[in-house]
Amino acid sequence: MDRVIPLECHLSQNYPNPFNGRTGVKYCVASRAWVRLVVMGSGGEVIDLLVNEVKEPGTYEAQFDATVAPTGQRRSLKTGTYAYRLEAGDFICEKSMILQS
Repeated sequence: MDRVIPLECHLSQNYPNPFNGRTGVKYCVASRAWVRLVVMGSGGEVIDLLVNEVKEPGTYEAQFDATVAPTGQRRSLKTGTYAYRLEAGDFICEKSMILQS
């Protein structure tokens, strides 16, 4: 099977949105780059670091769980709008998502 190499970086809208519990975030990387994907609160504070590593060109999906922190501890985020931000080399894109408890 041939791998499709994206021509440009792209950040998709999370799905499902609004979400309750978990949601997926798809993104594309056009060239080898350090990729950082974070979820932020309304004040810009980092709530979760989903990706923080070098990625080869391709399409990826990260999962955000609003009920469990990366440490495994339970958390209870409030219903509302959150932002997620992709940084891949010189590419930066930010979108919003809605959590419904």
